[in-house]
This record gives sequence, structure tokens and C-alpha cells, in this order.
Amino acid sequence: MEVQLKLLEAIHWKNPVGGLTHEFYRYPARFSPQFARAVIESFTSPGDIVFDPFMGGGTTLVEARALGRHAVGTDISSLAAFIAKVKTTPLTRTDAGVVRRWARSLGNQLNLNHSSNPCADISTRYHQRNICSKSTWPIRKTIHLILEKIDTLPKMRQRDFVRCVLLRAAQWALDCREDVPAAHEMRARFYEFLEQMLIGAQELIMAAREKGKTDQIGKISTLCLCRSAIGVDTEPRLKHCKRPALILTSPPYPGVHVLYHRWQVLGRKETPAPFWIANSEDGCGASFYTMGDRKQQRLKSYYKQIHEAFYSVSRICRRDTLVVQMLAFAEPSWQLPEYLRVMSLAGFSEITIENMMNSADGRIWRRVPNRKWYADHKGLTGGSTEVVLFHKLSPKVL
Repeated sequence: MEVQLKLLEAIHWKNPVGGLTHEFYRYPARFSPQFARAVIESFTSPGDIVFDPFMGGGTTLVEARALGRHAVGTDISSLAAFIAKVKTTPLTRTDAGVVRRWARSLGNQLNLNHSSNPCADISTRYHQRNICSKSTWPIRKTIHLILEKIDTLPKMRQRDFVRCVLLRAAQWALDCREDVPAAHEMRARFYEFLEQMLIGAQELIMAAREKGKTDQIGKISTLCLCRSAIGVDTEPRLKHCKRPALILTSPPYPGVHVLYHRWQVLGRKETPAPFWIANSEDGCGASFYTMGDRKQQRLKSYYKQIHEAFYSVSRICRRDTLVVQMLAFAEPSWQLPEYLRVMSLAGFSEITIENMMNSADGRIWRRVPNRKWYADHKGLTGGSTEVVLFHKLSPKVL
């Protein structure tokens, strides 16, 4: 009973996301670390593998690592894979010292009057789309000046960490803003976030060590793969891994518009600038990351891909693997039954956890306050009510 109460409390947790490396980047539609932690603690043991086939910003992987579990995550977005990798890559105290000295050495080099190499590369110019206006160019120039200095850091994990700090500062300066702050304000935030994130990286190492896991650089206990969950059962890099005890994930929400890969600046202008900062490629529209346009007829493409993804996932499960998902639906009346039908076709049966349901349908539902995604909708939008689903392999699959 204590486990159920703890899990219910975590499901309904409404405090801001924080702790460890969770604040490295505000990835859209992330679930709370408290939820991930409670599920992992309730249904796995240290040394087990936790798998997130739609890892997004890596919340599941961070909590698994902190709790002494191995973790694997996949995502088709190179931005998501970059963020999840940085959030789960240990930084030593030596790394932290190198990064701090590098940051102090920037000094006056971030002055906007300093010249910088023009971005002639077509891909780079594409990624800077909609941030070259009179109000945004000081932020773009600041980003460019910092990026020019990153390669002077000696190790890739240090360079990736600083890119993530810059991502966070630039997101603060540009995303969902009508008024863009001054360049000096962003520089101040950059240094502030750098210190906060170095502390968070150390907290993750200490948490993992407290669980008895060695966190030496080079020891791989977390694997972030930039690939689709479809066909993951044939992934060579998982060939020698144990089968996961837990699948903990939050797939794209059916029919709910979430802008996973872009920022919105000055109203509704979209920019792929996050990919520029992360040194990742983006050439895809929103439907690529959400399994089809939300206006597609009966979401056929979405459900087809969900079926294929979870069929692949079923082929790497243990007999007792538990699948836990947090989802929202634009129109739950027909989209939820269809989702459950597709899960059944993929080889899974829905289960209920005793004494945990809080609605007439026997499931756990939660309200997400003030969720508005990237639209002018406020209040109870399609993504404002989420449900937690539990599945195991169907007897016929076993």
C-alpha cells in the first residue's frame, strides 16, 4: 500500500521540475522526475535496465542513472539525443574546473563589437532562420561568439556540456518571447546557468555513487541512441544488453500539437536554432517528430507507427517487463480506445494497479496546470489532462 501511495503522489506532483541535471533544458511535454523516480523505484531493482523508446530530454534516463539502474533511450530527434546524452554524461571535478577556467577566459571576447566569421554554410544559415532581425541579432551574435570558442575545450564531453549551457541560455532569451532581452542579460544568464548545471552534474554523480554504482568516465551504463523505436529489436548496439525490466516513456500525444524541435520567437515565428547550437541536423517538419500531422484523418499514420514501435519493443521485453506510459489525447473518447487497440495488436495487455485508480474507467488521470504548448490556448487544452497506462506482454506473446 505504501508503494501505491508514493506512486500516486508522484503522478500528481505539480511542483516545478528541478534537481540533478533535469533543468539543463526545457524539453516540451516532459514528465516530472518525481514520477519517473517513483516508477523506477517501485518496479525495478539496482542493476536492472530501464528503456525509454521516446526519451525526449532524457528524464527517465537521468533518474535511472541516479538510482543505480542501467538505461537505454531512443529518439528520432538528434536534438533530443544530444540533450539526453549531455544530461547523463558524468563530468569529473577536473572537467568542471576546465569549464570554469574556459568560461572566465572569455572575458571581453563576447563583446558584440568583436568581429566573427560569417556563417556562409547553407545549413547554418537555415538554422539561424528568424533570429536575424533587429531585435534578435544581438542574441544570435552572442551565440555565435560563444560557439566560436567552444572548440578550444580539450574534451568532447566538456564541449557538449557548454553547448547545452548555451542552449539553455538561448532558449531563455528567445523561446516564446515577444520581447527579446539584451545581449548582456543573456551573457549573465549563460554564466549563471553554467554554475547551476555544473552543480547539477555533480549531484548526479553523487546520487549514482550512493546507489553503489561506479561512475568512472568510459564506463557505459546509459545509452542514448538517435534512432526510431521502430526496429529497435534489431539494433546492433543492444545485441549484448540484458532485456529491460521496465519500459517507462511518454510517446508523442495523439492529435496534440507539440513543437519538439523548434523555438518560437517574436510571436509565432519558428526557428531551428537549437540544432545549430547543439551541432545537430534538422531538416524535418513537425509531423516527423509527432508521427504525422495532427489533422490527418483518424491519425492513421500516428497509430501505424505506434503499432510498429511497440511491436519492436515487445520483442526485447522480458516475460515480466512492465510498460508504463504517460499520455494525453486531443479527443480521448475515441483516441484512447484506438491507442489501447493498437497496443494489443503490438502484443501488450493493459493491466491495473490495485488501489490506484482514480476514475470510473479504472485508470489514473491527472490535470496539468497552465499547460498551453506553443499556441494561444489556455486552460484545459488537449494536453491538459494526462493518463498513466500500464501494460505487460499478452499471454499469447509469452
